[in-house]
Amino acid sequence: MPAILCDVDGTLVDTTYLHTVCWWQALVEAGHRVPGTDIRAAIGMGADQLLPHLLGGPLDPDEAKVLAGRHDELFRPYWSELTPTRGAAEFLRAGAAKGLTVVLASSAHQKELAALRRAIDADDAISAATAADDVATSKPAPDLVQRALDLAGTEPADAVFIGDAVWDVAAAHRAGVLCVAVCCGGTTVDELRAAGADAVYRDPADLVAQLRTSPLARLG
Repeated sequence: MPAILCDVDGTLVDTTYLHTVCWWQALVEAGHRVPGTDIRAAIGMGADQLLPHLLGGPLDPDEAKVLAGRHDELFRPYWSELTPTRGAAEFLRAGAAKGLTVVLASSAHQKELAALRRAIDADDAISAATAADDVATSKPAPDLVQRALDLAGTEPADAVFIGDAVWDVAAAHRAGVLCVAVCCGGTTVDELRAAGADAVYRDPADLVAQLRTSPLARLG
């Protein structure tokens, strides 16, 4: 069955800048001065990829665990305040109404993903979800996309991945899946196109409005 595979942070829930601030504070507390713009651009990676990317190489596993744990502590108070991006629930329901399997593929851990799903409030349209706990390596590695394909029970040619970051585009293409990108996570149209996105829209609401002419039309 054809499937929509969806990133969550930045794509369906407005969290990019919250994560940026939480990572910035966690790094500062540990003595690392990293520009906020660099952190924002790295959001979309899981902690296993983001920290080496920002700090210039592999970290001691214990230090990486402490930094990731501190980020999680700082982000957790926001869980009850999270808001979906414009049209997020409507987009998922539009896909399900077309008979498409909808699978979430998030770099968050399971408890955080549960909070994100509550913010979206469209579990009736979601068939399955995978999280950072389910794979060895997060985006831009293709592991999460491949796991989502397995959950959907479909082949790469019969799926489209929806994401908001250049890391989403890279992960999808490495898994052989088309990537439709949205700008609501803060990455620009030019950046997403330069990364190879197969189409770019403002946000999920824009994608719903243009569903019949988007790459998703070929799935229905």
